[in-house]
Amino acid sequence: MFKPFRRLRRPPPEEATPAGRRVSTPPPDTIRLPVTPLPDGPALFRSPLPRVRLVGATPRPYDTAVAAARTCYSAKGIVSPSEVGADSEADPTRRAKRLETRDRIARSIFEAGHHTTLQHAHFTFAIENVSRQFLWSFLHAHPFYNSEQVSQRYVEVKPGAFAVPALSGEALSVYERAMEAAQEAYRDLSERLAGPAEAEYLKRFPGRAKDRDRLAREVQRRAQEAARYVLPVSTFAFLYHTVSALTLLRYARASDQYDAPGETRIVVDAMRDAAIEADPALGVLFEPPIPIERTPEALAYAAGGWPTESERAAARRSFDASLGARASLLVDPDPAGEARLAAAVREVLGLPAARLSDDDAIALVLDPSRNAYLDGPLNLSSLSKIMRAGVHVRYTFRKRLSHTADSQDQRHRMAPGSRPLLSATVGDEPDVVAPALILANESVESSFREAIARSWEAFRTLKRLGVPAESALYALPNALAVRFTESADLLSLRHKMVTRLCVASQEEIRRASVDEWTAIRAVHPRIGAHLAPPCALRERSGKRPYCPEGERFCGVPAWRLPVEALAGQA
Repeated sequence: MFKPFRRLRRPPPEEATPAGRRVSTPPPDTIRLPVTPLPDGPALFRSPLPRVRLVGATPRPYDTAVAAARTCYSAKGIVSPSEVGADSEADPTRRAKRLETRDRIARSIFEAGHHTTLQHAHFTFAIENVSRQFLWSFLHAHPFYNSEQVSQRYVEVKPGAFAVPALSGEALSVYERAMEAAQEAYRDLSERLAGPAEAEYLKRFPGRAKDRDRLAREVQRRAQEAARYVLPVSTFAFLYHTVSALTLLRYARASDQYDAPGETRIVVDAMRDAAIEADPALGVLFEPPIPIERTPEALAYAAGGWPTESERAAARRSFDASLGARASLLVDPDPAGEARLAAAVREVLGLPAARLSDDDAIALVLDPSRNAYLDGPLNLSSLSKIMRAGVHVRYTFRKRLSHTADSQDQRHRMAPGSRPLLSATVGDEPDVVAPALILANESVESSFREAIARSWEAFRTLKRLGVPAESALYALPNALAVRFTESADLLSLRHKMVTRLCVASQEEIRRASVDEWTAIRAVHPRIGAHLAPPCALRERSGKRPYCPEGERFCGVPAWRLPVEALAGQA
């Protein structure tokens, strides 16, 4: 049966791995990180702890997984979860034997890596009081989940809605002043940006000037969308989060990692405990976390420690020099991609090139006037035999976005990226991406820069006071620049670009998407010709109205504009 995990401990200077290989302990900074406390241990936060509630679950997830496994070898048909659980057995001896068989099968297939049976069970959690940093660092950094969270773009952030680590003395004072200053800067910028936001809005919708209630609502949203860049990454969020039993087991095993291990352990342990309370039999499958000292990230620094400040700065300069003025850069372009796509389509159809040209084959995949799978709100591409040819064309981009924009970009789970360890890459000087609405006003930009400087001053002071990197990072702003590499096949990238070339999408991601479209058009012009915002694709297919957003129409007839013009839309 399930037993609570023991508190993690630091290993001695050298400790044998399970395979017998001895490794050096990482430098002190890499392991001076809190671990999830037991009930009688010290709290990790002064602010309200993360709250996790299980609000929906597949009945009998453990028995369902074993029933699915047994069905694979059943000559009599479907094996039911109740049969696996021996519900109908009145005889205690026979019931015990059946349950022993159940547990033996579960352990056997788990140890052998036959884990697909665990994907038949799902858990839906309502999660509160978690930081944006935790969401970016762990919960949304992988493909196998679904989340719906409160939006900072449309919901005003209230005072005090921040994670506060269990600091004390001067460090606590520095941190609390930083939170108060960030909240005040957010409020001030929201008010000062109202005028510019209203002017931009009325350029698009002059006829809405008389609808004062709607105008005020839209202006507030646009102003706070830009003002949120000064909010700290410690800002609380609340969300629904759904994962399979397999993903939950993976969470438990990989929960002790940079950049927010303490918060991650609290949330994951609570998710694990809630799932086990719902089905105690599931507890035997959970494994303790891999200690952070054993992770490859920690071992990479074992010999030389964290990158120095000069090394961090050099890495940033090199990355930015490769991007130039772009937000996204195509690396390793594949000139043969179009020919490969066309050949794959012909293979699906069993047609020779003489019957189906490359142009026509590509159009069958991407042209909405010729592909009914593109005619509607559902993304059906993975279910189309022809469209699956798009997985053979792949694109890799080097990107630079703010922390807040990347938190949205990473939600495109079929375009995964290798995000940085902020603990090891953030430098001591401000390094941010600012929204266009702020940059358009010199006075507002000056106030924005001052707020950013205060955040970094707090970050530096906290580090000087010996605060662990995990806690110090919470003080940094949403505007923090994140540099990473992202890859996607055409099938997935097409869907992403349809949504992100829309003028109503987040401006940084739209700008990056325009950079990506431009690069694709240069190397694959026939593919690039079919990548466009949703309204343009609907116009080409003859579907009305062109904009699918209804009253959320952005006010820009993007179907009439060249794609490269979309980057500059406010």
